[in-house]
Amino acid sequence: MKILEDLTNAFGTPGFEDDVANIAKKYINAETEKDGVGNLYIKSKKYDENKPIIMIDAHMDEVSFMIKHVNKNGTLSYISLGSTIASSFTAQKMVIRNKDGELVKGVISTRPPHFSQKDVDLSHDSLVIDIGASSKEEAINNFKIGPGCPVVPDVFTEFDEKNDLVWAKALDCRVGCTALIEVVNELQNENLNVNISAVLTTQEEVGLRGIKVAARKIKPDIAIVFEGTPADDTFLDEYESQTRIKKGPMLRHIDAQMITNPKFQKFALEIGEKLGIPTQEAIRTGGSTNAGVLHLSHEGVPTIVIGTPVRYIHTPNTVACLSDLKNAIKLAKEVIKALDKDIIESFK
Repeated sequence: MKILEDLTNAFGTPGFEDDVANIAKKYINAETEKDGVGNLYIKSKKYDENKPIIMIDAHMDEVSFMIKHVNKNGTLSYISLGSTIASSFTAQKMVIRNKDGELVKGVISTRPPHFSQKDVDLSHDSLVIDIGASSKEEAINNFKIGPGCPVVPDVFTEFDEKNDLVWAKALDCRVGCTALIEVVNELQNENLNVNISAVLTTQEEVGLRGIKVAARKIKPDIAIVFEGTPADDTFLDEYESQTRIKKGPMLRHIDAQMITNPKFQKFALEIGEKLGIPTQEAIRTGGSTNAGVLHLSHEGVPTIVIGTPVRYIHTPNTVACLSDLKNAIKLAKEVIKALDKDIIESFK
């Protein structure tokens, strides 16, 4: 929980993931290195050139915003970094990293009922961030804010131990980052039949960018992508819902950019069933993950996504269950321990 708390509280917009990477490094029991787009690679303590490479990935960035320009009245126009719905962010507190690297508080504007307009079509273009400035000059000179300043929700993580619930921003994908760190730490000294090559990637929310560099660098034979995956249990009937909190990690068969390798998927699900690890299976017609790039890299890479269900994903306030994360970690560990060269070859 401490790892997850520190990671979710971190400031990590796409392209500005340094805080997340620095926190992750404190918890990783291995050497790390970064590349030109900020991906954080974890160096394996045990590497055998005769063994296949399993790549495990999670992305560090979070859906967020960037300042577009400062308006005459001192408010800030912005753009969305990642897929968001404007109405989910009205009247929400934000924090902006200014030109000097300092954090400035703000709030996304909303009209009070005294001045409300009926049938207003909310969009990010129609909203601004208010930092308390009264003029463009004050915002620029006093608050040191201008184009390019990144913005994240001003939300701090809480843990409801009694009900095993985590309330936080950025659970997509800091649950995945936490899972990756735990798996690497726990398997570093194991005598495995595969080499683990782990990476925390950047800029997933703006087009799966960091993973393109990481896949070219690692050239894996097989891969697991950790995700914070959207829960559907609060807006679908039980018979339709496929991603419910407190029911274990979700393994998707399809999304907008990948049909999961059915042999690898079956292998992972059977391990979960054999060991009593709860899992869920889902069909997703929209959305995508780093697996969309990863499975098409190199010469084609069998890839599965192990997702921890997260309610209200891509909003300022998200909810997850810690036991789902623990089961995602457990499943990934057991899958990795069960793999060898022949089994990986059988997935082709």
